[in-house]
Amino acid sequence: MHPTMSSFPLPLLLLLGPELWIEVSSSPTDDSALRGGHGEHGEPGHKEHHKDSYSTFASEFLESRYLSDDGYPFPTAPPVDPFARIKVIDCGVTKGCVRYGKPGCDAETCDYFLSYRRIGTDVEFELSADTDGWVAVGFSSDKKMGGDDVMGCVHDDNGRVRIHHFYNVGQWAKEIKRNPARDEEGVFDNGRVTCRFKRPLYVPREETLVDLHLSWYYLFAWGPAIQGSITRHDIDSPPVSDHMISIYKYVDVFMPSTAYQTFNSPLCLLLIVALTFYLLMGTP
Repeated sequence: MHPTMSSFPLPLLLLLGPELWIEVSSSPTDDSALRGGHGEHGEPGHKEHHKDSYSTFASEFLESRYLSDDGYPFPTAPPVDPFARIKVIDCGVTKGCVRYGKPGCDAETCDYFLSYRRIGTDVEFELSADTDGWVAVGFSSDKKMGGDDVMGCVHDDNGRVRIHHFYNVGQWAKEIKRNPARDEEGVFDNGRVTCRFKRPLYVPREETLVDLHLSWYYLFAWGPAIQGSITRHDIDSPPVSDHMISIYKYVDVFMPSTAYQTFNSPLCLLLIVALTFYLLMGTP
């Protein structure tokens, strides 16, 4: 005599699981009866009733494993793609880079870092700065702030980094609703705001947008943010590229920060030479 489903108490069935339950409830006797289309009492359709009963119970059993006590599905976090690290080894080869900070710094240690490269009809930018607020690049025709197209990455109170489009009106950056950025990525990690985005190489002629196929002076700025809104940049005179940058030339430019500019000024070098000469010659 083979055990049937009815001979097992419900708690035992739950412990056995659906797979073992199928094996136990399918005995040769039951199979021969079901092949004839009749149940134990010769009633047609008992096979379908048995099958439907099992399907209903199994679905309820499986659903109970993935539902909370209130009957709602347990929340699952959406998949997150990790932010790909910026490769400085490509600077000057397959992309152009500008570094501002300590000599020898990279995208994770410079006060400010920017890279650019052409991808089809787009330009991909990577920005990173030592700040918890925002980092931006502006495209200027005269090396001065005012009348400039600006792309900025802003770290908001929710921990997200979003790409914004601004236009410099004098010393004030006005946010522009029309945002040419796409394929946006951003992260705040280790006290740095880092982002990556693309923008079309050619755009319809407009005051707040420039054509990147032309050469521009690049303005570099970063600073704090309050509730996702940018405030004044960290330093009074943000760095500016010495020459116009062409998107078609991949350069690797290093600009020493203020702390490392002392010994680079001509006046300072002259004073060092004079002091050295005085020490060597001695006093009369």
